[in-house]
Amino acid sequence: MIPFNDLNLSKPLLKALNDIGFETATPIQEKALPVLMSGVDAVGIAQTGTGKTFAYLLPILRQLTFSEQRHPRILIVVPTRELVAQVTGEIEKLTRYMTIRCLGVYGASNINTQKQLVYDGIDILVATPGRLIDLTLSRTLQLSNIKKLVIDEVDEMLNLGFRAQLKQILEILPPKRQNILFSATLPEEVEGLIQKYFNKPEYIELITRGTPLAKIIQQAYNVPNFYTKIDLLKWLLTHEKDFTKVLLFVKNKKIADDIEAELAEFEQEIGVIHSNKSQPHRFNAIKQFQNGTFRLLIATDVIARGLDLQNVTHVINFDIPSVADVYIHRIGRTGRAEKAGTAISFITEKDEEMKVAIEALMNKKITMLDLPDAVETSEELTKDEMPVTRDKNLKKAKKIVTPTGAFHEKKAKNSKEQLGGKRRQEKKRRLEEKYRSKRGF
Repeated sequence: MIPFNDLNLSKPLLKALNDIGFETATPIQEKALPVLMSGVDAVGIAQTGTGKTFAYLLPILRQLTFSEQRHPRILIVVPTRELVAQVTGEIEKLTRYMTIRCLGVYGASNINTQKQLVYDGIDILVATPGRLIDLTLSRTLQLSNIKKLVIDEVDEMLNLGFRAQLKQILEILPPKRQNILFSATLPEEVEGLIQKYFNKPEYIELITRGTPLAKIIQQAYNVPNFYTKIDLLKWLLTHEKDFTKVLLFVKNKKIADDIEAELAEFEQEIGVIHSNKSQPHRFNAIKQFQNGTFRLLIATDVIARGLDLQNVTHVINFDIPSVADVYIHRIGRTGRAEKAGTAISFITEKDEEMKVAIEALMNKKITMLDLPDAVETSEELTKDEMPVTRDKNLKKAKKIVTPTGAFHEKKAKNSKEQLGGKRRQEKKRRLEEKYRSKRGF
């Protein structure tokens, strides 16, 4: 790897990199720097954990000059609030010896405070798509001066439902700009966006898509159900002393909360993060995981991408993801910065097909391990795991409807004979009197 001193970086940037202990560039950083500084549109494809964030920040900051204008010149769009916080944090580290104004905005926070900060003037805006649109519609934020657009983790952005907002952002930005896109995968829909909005982009691709990081040991257990998974997890946390910083992925928020409840004896060592948790809770859980207070962080895929979690020793797939690419992103949270890591998956019978798909994508087999003797296979099933049985011979009974409404007995006031208006009644009375007089009544 090439030392940063040998790259075309400014002295303030080199000094900041030295302060944070970074001496050499990763392959994606080394290759991206000259491309991005040339001003062409670029698409960077690299695995999670290879240094993508610095790969686009370093060339952008190298070319960003001092300005007193209020409206931002650099726009960085990311999918999650946590990634906004991370990117703005990295910018603060790199601009320690520069006069650069940076602001991160996301939903579920005070928009009026953000409006004031935007009005005060910024150079770089880091935003989630929804809040970016909100600020633009309020006319507080003007995007007419944007010179460089960065879309980070665009495939995850589309997965989270930001398709319409992303297209709207691309439509309202000035046409003369540099477009930069970084991601771990490029599905067909992303390729469509590139073809429509990018101008002959240069692709920066280091390795074959789907190839896992070489330093990650991949292992798996055949585990039949939720409670057996819980017993295995407890055994691993108790007996594996190198489980010092473990990231555990689950398929939904309910399972995350259920696992937390089952691990009561480890409650001081575990944190939980998913979209139903408040933003302060999410930030605090990540902080305590980073500083070592928590050795286990239970998470949905909301943080599977983008977040720079340092020194993760193990990634556990409590639930196998439904898409093979997501497995790659999850295990990429360990084995970072040239360090070794371990990924462990709990595989049920229903997961076997996905396991085959993952191995085909990676062109590599996952090592299967035997359950420890102390872990008993539970017969108890959760409600979601219980089989649903239906007798096809039983027909659905027809619902018998009892007539109501107009068929009820009339009220007394409505039971009188309808005689018509007053004139008709008076005419009828006179005729009856005339008829009686003729009859001699």
